[in-house]
Amino acid sequence: MLFQVQITIQVPHGSDRKEIEALSATEIEYAKELQRKGKWLHIWRIAGKWANISIFDVNDAEELHQILSSLPLFPYMSIEVIALCRHPASIAG
Repeated sequence: MLFQVQITIQVPHGSDRKEIEALSATEIEYAKELQRKGKWLHIWRIAGKWANISIFDVNDAEELHQILSSLPLFPYMSIEVIALCRHPASIAG
């Protein structure tokens, strides 16, 4: 199943900067691993925000939830998920 996911990071004022930087570095490596496995197909940064729009290819919503809730910055995330299906006018395989 394909899902569009918009993630916005909202770190509370006064949070430990070094801790957030460490979590962010760990998350980048985890995201790269998921991309290599073919689960995280695309990721685009939203200009001017600490946010992204991504496309995931997973077995079901439960697997997506497991992946998202395992992200190191998950406690600081606002997440919107849209399930996708192929459009009949699409010429892509």
